Amino acid sequence: MSSTQILLIVFLPLLAAIIAGLGNRALGNTAAKSITTGALFASCLMSWPIFLGFLNGSLQETVVPVLKWVESGSLTFDWALRVDTLTAVMLVVITSVSALVHLYSWGYMDEDPDQPRFFAYLSLFTFAMLMLVTADNLVQMFFGWEGVGLASYLLIGFWFRKPSANKAAIKAFVVNRVGDLGFMLGIFGTYLVFQTTSIPDILKMAPGMSGSTIGFLGYRVATMDVLCILLFIGAMGKSAQLGLHTWLPDAMEGPTPVSALIHAATMVTAGVFMVCRLSPMFETAPVALSMVVFVGAATCFFAATIGTTQWDIKRVIAYSTCSQLGYMFFAAGVGAYGAAMFHLFTHAFFKALLFLGAGSVIHAMHHEQDMRYYGGLRKHIPLTFWAMLLGTLAITGLGVYHLKLGFAGFWSKDAIIEVAFARGTDLATFAFWMGVIAALLTSFYSWRLMFLTFWGKPRWIESEHIQHSVHKTPEQAGEDTTGGYHPHESPLPMLIPLGVLSVGAVLAGQVFAPQFLDSAAFWAGSIFYNENLIHRMHAVPYLVKYAAFIVMVLGFLGAWYAYIRNPSIPAKFVEQFRLVHQFVYNKWYFDELYNVLFVKPAFWLGRIFWVKGDKGLIDRFGPDGAAALVVQGAALAKKVQSGYLYSYALIMLLGLVAAITWVLV
Repeated sequence: MSSTQILLIVFLPLLAAIIAGLGNRALGNTAAKSITTGALFASCLMSWPIFLGFLNGSLQETVVPVLKWVESGSLTFDWALRVDTLTAVMLVVITSVSALVHLYSWGYMDEDPDQPRFFAYLSLFTFAMLMLVTADNLVQMFFGWEGVGLASYLLIGFWFRKPSANKAAIKAFVVNRVGDLGFMLGIFGTYLVFQTTSIPDILKMAPGMSGSTIGFLGYRVATMDVLCILLFIGAMGKSAQLGLHTWLPDAMEGPTPVSALIHAATMVTAGVFMVCRLSPMFETAPVALSMVVFVGAATCFFAATIGTTQWDIKRVIAYSTCSQLGYMFFAAGVGAYGAAMFHLFTHAFFKALLFLGAGSVIHAMHHEQDMRYYGGLRKHIPLTFWAMLLGTLAITGLGVYHLKLGFAGFWSKDAIIEVAFARGTDLATFAFWMGVIAALLTSFYSWRLMFLTFWGKPRWIESEHIQHSVHKTPEQAGEDTTGGYHPHESPLPMLIPLGVLSVGAVLAGQVFAPQFLDSAAFWAGSIFYNENLIHRMHAVPYLVKYAAFIVMVLGFLGAWYAYIRNPSIPAKFVEQFRLVHQFVYNKWYFDELYNVLFVKPAFWLGRIFWVKGDKGLIDRFGPDGAAALVVQGAALAKKVQSGYLYSYALIMLLGLVAAITWVLV
């Protein structure tokens, strides 16, 4: 692992983004796509040897200085790239998924006129995330943190002529700024307490601050609890946890490759990474850890309930992401940071697979996203079907404990459920039950998606959107019995990433579970590793070990019965439990609640400042008042400037008389 290798991994995507962004249409679609995609594959190929080196123990933590950054009194920090085990895991996740998303976009965005801009944004997003995970100090981490926020705004609102995309981009930006305020305050407070922003120095000093207090809002409170809660608020915004989650489903307005990149490997995992990176700090803050457990477990359950009612295929997967992030957070909250990172690792593969598979379905269905107009697609797009089937088996966690065989989600999600039970505290037990119930709901909504999309009768005949988008010849109109439209398999650039990610969804858990879960040497001090807790996790009762498998089977059977065996069941359920369904379908009315509590008052206050303050006071006596004086003065001057010679002679005479009078007097 050389310094040059690390620098290239991080800065190649930035260089590609600059070239594609500035070159834009003058550079051309093919050149822009080739440069950005080539840069990401190069970064990916250089990242895997680093990860494997940490895996076999041949590499150790490395810090690569880049440049001097700030020297101001006691505040001093440089720009440096820190690579340890935790960073190595994130490098392969980010670069692998991003490289495949770039390749996938060759097919998905083929007809878009702004391809260079799109690929430049993708590469910029990747660079910002790489800066975040290689940060050696909190300010550098904040740079990457805000960088992914900017890039997400650009990507979600990429189709800027679409009003809903603009609204979604602004919503994501504003909600994340709320969380980022907490993150900034946490960084400020950490510097105030430790007099440094260096992450290694802070983590060394953190245990010594356990039990200390600090003045906050007029009270004496535990120092580390305050700092970690503020930092976690930033994680809640970036990783869409309950309360600051509302931006995430709306982010589906961006192109599908954006959804895969944001929701699988980059932005939403930043909060989990930050908590794990600062795990020695969080271990000294029991109140903050309790908050992490509760918020993660509540999010896990809350998002899973909503996923069972949505019809938009991408929104189902988006709420699934929100739920899976809840698993990661409550794993970190109970002290199993390795399990949290393991689920982040496996989740990146199967969630990217599901999103890109959904994009392939949408591509086949002429950009229809409503699953009510799918059906019977497994015969028309078989490769996409098999890829999404593997992704579904991975996210639902198919596997058998005694056989030591299972898909990716079986190894990571089941470990989180077991470790929550092993922790034994009241909050951990709450998280355990929320995790089990969420696993049941995850199985149900995942198989519901599969059955509605790939089984049953073709329902696209009923979709006006699809049929009106298809131009039929007279012969087709007379002979075709399927409404004139045939779903088609995606092109090769879209299918190759599906194949690669399918391998990850099947094998990522099986291959890497021993290192991520059981090896303290693997983590080598990059996170806090509770070896005793892991031993207790392996000793939980067999019923706990099989809990996730049991509910996974129940969820599958429930979805099969409701959408294959007896399709009238969902409508009857909605009729019987209308209020419950409306509550869940409308996302627990969080958007409506925030609209009443925050949005409308903010607009009301803004209108007051605008009408009374800006227009009524500032403009009236400022620019408008000055302009009025100029107009009036010009009107008077105009009367004097008559253009007649005798008028000017009279003025000159009067002026001369006035001057002589002044001199004499």
